[in-house]
Amino acid sequence: MQFIKLQIGCLLVISYIEVTYIKATLKGKIPCNKRFDLLMAVAPWAVFFDGLTAWIVNHQDVIPGFVNRLAHLFFFVFMDLTIIITAEYMYEQLIGIDKNKTKALFLRRIPGALSLLLITAGIGKLGYIRGRTTWYSMGFSVYVCYGTIIFYYRMILFLVITRHRFLPKEKVMGTLSFILIAGLILAVQIRFPEVLLTSIFPTVLLLGIYIDFENPFIRKQTVHNEEMLDGFATMVENRDYNTGGHIKRTRAYVNLLLEKMRDDRYYRNILNKDYMLNVIHAAPLHDIGKIATPDSILQKPGKLTAAEYEIMKKHAATGGDIILQTFYNLDDADFRQIAYEVARFHHEKFNGKGYPDGLAGEQIPLHARIMAIADVFDAVSQKRCYRDAMPLEESFSIIEKGSGSDFDPRVVKIFLDAKEEVKELMEAIERKGEE
Repeated sequence: MQFIKLQIGCLLVISYIEVTYIKATLKGKIPCNKRFDLLMAVAPWAVFFDGLTAWIVNHQDVIPGFVNRLAHLFFFVFMDLTIIITAEYMYEQLIGIDKNKTKALFLRRIPGALSLLLITAGIGKLGYIRGRTTWYSMGFSVYVCYGTIIFYYRMILFLVITRHRFLPKEKVMGTLSFILIAGLILAVQIRFPEVLLTSIFPTVLLLGIYIDFENPFIRKQTVHNEEMLDGFATMVENRDYNTGGHIKRTRAYVNLLLEKMRDDRYYRNILNKDYMLNVIHAAPLHDIGKIATPDSILQKPGKLTAAEYEIMKKHAATGGDIILQTFYNLDDADFRQIAYEVARFHHEKFNGKGYPDGLAGEQIPLHARIMAIADVFDAVSQKRCYRDAMPLEESFSIIEKGSGSDFDPRVVKIFLDAKEEVKELMEAIERKGEE
């Protein structure tokens, strides 16, 4: 028992995390991250086999050699898999999911696969050293395992340090902390192999990710906040006989545009994760000012008169005011400001001929320029009470013709380059609406 107390403690911590996580996600119907699920499946086995090998290596007189080597093999494999999956998870959080499978294969997965092969090939040459308090293993497989952990740990550390601004602000310190603590444990274990602290390494990684990224209670609160915003926006849209499809589609287009823009060098240093989430969550509120527009104008089946149009135009400024008043006490000032600007400025035009303030070019906040394209495209491509939907190609053509006059030409190009994905989003939302 003296050789496995630490591992038992780590397994208890991991068990608590997993039971809490599974219970909360099932009860709250919160979507799970597949990589985190995989990490939860692998990490406890790394700790278990760490404890098993710590016990076996000190009882070589009663344990057959092949059992000892097999237990070590599983230990090294699960430790490697733990750090590989953690690296994949952090890569996804900070960069996104690679659509370039070849790049992902060569940069991140081949080193791990090669490591597993080398560990397996060298396990027969495993040696054992008697320390002052315990026996411990050494040999080619051990060096490969350490090398793999160091390789992927350095990748994680590099990503966190160089792209920390792509993390939500409240998660930066926590993420840096658990990564650095894990690194300290790794350094001590490599420098002093007899201390057998290895089991703390996967435990800290799993615990850190759980607290900073996958805590189901925080995610549930986020989901509830999003549902509240959507419900508020849908209530307003129902006044002009819109079923909420406009909200779903425009938010989907905004999300797609942001993802595409993040891959563009021009926007790479602008679009951090906080900003993107705030814009996506603010998008449904862009027409919130219509709550103050009279039904006679909002639901008119024909063309508005000049006087009626002037009243309709007020919804942009009114929407901004409503957001400032409604979210006055909201802790997230960045979200409040972005939501305000999306509502107030999404009808501004790139040439300065929009409303309510006649802003031009980059005077218009980027999120309002993005919203303008999503809003107009959905408006022309969908049926309204006063006209039929325009054909898709004609709808795309309207956006293209407005480049440089109505819309930001850079954002227009990105939108038009994603034409097929826009069509797929429309079809997916329509299918979901029919279910």
